[in-house]
Amino acid sequence: MGGGLSRRFAVRDARMSEAESQRAEIQKALQAGQFEAGLAMARALLADTPDDGEALYMAAVAARYLKRYDEAAQHLAALHAAMPEYGRAWQEEGHLALASGDSAAALAAFSRAVRFNPALEASWREQARLLTAAGRGGEAQAARAQHERLSRLPRELLAVTNHLAEGRLLRAEEICRAYLRQNPRDVEGMRLLARIGIELGVLEDAEFLLESAVQFAPDDLQIRLDYIDVLRRRQKFEAAREQAEALYSRDPASPVFQSRLAIECIQTGEFDRALDLFDTVLEKIPGDPASLTSRGHALKTKGDRAEAEDSYRSAVASKPDHGDAWYALANLKTYRFSDAEIAAMREQVERPDLAFMDRVHLNFALAKALEDEGDYEASFGFYDEGNALKRAQTRYSADTMSAELARQREACTQELFAKHAGAGHPAPDPIFILGLPRAGSTLLEQILASHSQIDGTLELPNILALAHRLRGRRAGQSLYPANLHDLTAEQLAKFGEDFIESTRVHRQGAPFFIDKMPNNFRHIGLIHLILPNAKIIDARRAPMDCCFSGFKQLFAEGQEFTYGLTEVGRYYADYVDLMEHWDTALPGKVLRVQHEDVLDDLEGQTRRMLDFLEVPFEEQCLAFHQTTRAVRTASSEQVREPINRKGQGAWKPFEPWLGELRKALGPLA
Repeated sequence: MGGGLSRRFAVRDARMSEAESQRAEIQKALQAGQFEAGLAMARALLADTPDDGEALYMAAVAARYLKRYDEAAQHLAALHAAMPEYGRAWQEEGHLALASGDSAAALAAFSRAVRFNPALEASWREQARLLTAAGRGGEAQAARAQHERLSRLPRELLAVTNHLAEGRLLRAEEICRAYLRQNPRDVEGMRLLARIGIELGVLEDAEFLLESAVQFAPDDLQIRLDYIDVLRRRQKFEAAREQAEALYSRDPASPVFQSRLAIECIQTGEFDRALDLFDTVLEKIPGDPASLTSRGHALKTKGDRAEAEDSYRSAVASKPDHGDAWYALANLKTYRFSDAEIAAMREQVERPDLAFMDRVHLNFALAKALEDEGDYEASFGFYDEGNALKRAQTRYSADTMSAELARQREACTQELFAKHAGAGHPAPDPIFILGLPRAGSTLLEQILASHSQIDGTLELPNILALAHRLRGRRAGQSLYPANLHDLTAEQLAKFGEDFIESTRVHRQGAPFFIDKMPNNFRHIGLIHLILPNAKIIDARRAPMDCCFSGFKQLFAEGQEFTYGLTEVGRYYADYVDLMEHWDTALPGKVLRVQHEDVLDDLEGQTRRMLDFLEVPFEEQCLAFHQTTRAVRTASSEQVREPINRKGQGAWKPFEPWLGELRKALGPLA
């Protein structure tokens, strides 16, 4: 199997290097003004790879210079479909609109371009010119200021901003690090390197950079806001709230600072204060859709369902294309849209100028609404479209993920665990509930968190962050998990101790606590090495139900494998393979709990889990829906109801359109 994978990757890499060479030739031709030759080469490349974004972009540029505007527009339409958030594509759309004499369309395109890539000088310059001509002096001045700021920015940092916006993170990091070696106290360079770190998931390094930048430039607002962002991502909620509080104390009347503090108060459970702050913002900016939506999220997390619905509905009444609020209603799971609301969403999704994420949110919301109506064909069409948009944005590779999980099987052997026997931190506190999202893990967490000796926390990022830190790089290859063989007993114990200490902030004092990060199944070997006494529960759900439920869910971040039927099916199959490996390499380490068994026998499966955890049975675990606690996952409303089978077999009405999923699952289907 390994040899087959290697051959596939070698063929793919050869094709990529050939395409890169062709793209370089096209670029040379365009720079030399040889637009006819450049267009011919771009067409030839697109004949083999019709969704090659760079080739589409260069073809559009060449066609525009040759005044073949219809062809340029066709290339741009294909480029927007393949890369909906590619700023340069929208900048080129603006240039094409100017060439065609449509100033209004040009202004809209340039505005969209800088939303996706704020480093596009030409888009800011043209916006300033067009806004001045339209008599919109204030907006023109703001665009001119952005253009002047970019023109003063060191060329290296401008390049970093471009690469970052266009997803070339490693190239952005390379340039930024080289610049900072020469300019070690440049706060904008530090901020950009931290943003790259956030995108790569290296949150610890990003936090250190931003903490240092704040010390060097305490009055730089953007650095402060980025620092708060990374603290929240690291789940240092108290520290993030303190930073937001410091901004708020500078100017308590600022709606920006009020809103930021409200968001951080939600994370620390200060819901009443958050709601008061949102109300203050809404007094100054009545009907602000973002504030109304965030207010709804706070109410939902708190458990005030009816008020959350009212807040979301107020947001869409204020801004009918505000997809975030429409999807928030759908994501309540138990909300039912009226005919008028469905018609309103249909009207918005038909708009050609709808913003990308509004379109994504509306597709998923409409899909849920039509599923509830029983119009399964139309529902699937919207699910499929929403997923296709997200898939184009994320560029997830099922081959890359399969290879990553295969490396876990190769490195994490019985020999590895025998070699490190007795190492790690001895704390028995953590309970890891893992598996796939939408597999019933939130239900298991709610049952167990109803026990007096167990704290429910969050989907903690600590294990994923440690794995990322261990990856390192040598000759472009990840060192992890092979380097687990090289760790010392002292290192393993320190990693375990750090996990216990860094997660203490999320606990309420019970002897045990739950980490419900589903993706931790990839790192069971690492967990066992650093915390050998931790308990692990694999929350598993029937394959078709689990995969289709993931396909239907729009996640706030991560879980990119869910945005395609083939991708989610392959991921499930890879997950099953890896869990079988853990069962062999670490027999008895993992308790598998099948969701359907919990539905059939709640008490029996609850007792089975509590026996595994070595805690006594408590009746309140069976009344889990009465337990009051903030629940932040997509299942927050469902676990506040008594146990039911509403989600079981939900894929069956969609069966005619699920052939790709069945094929990817193979025998598991």
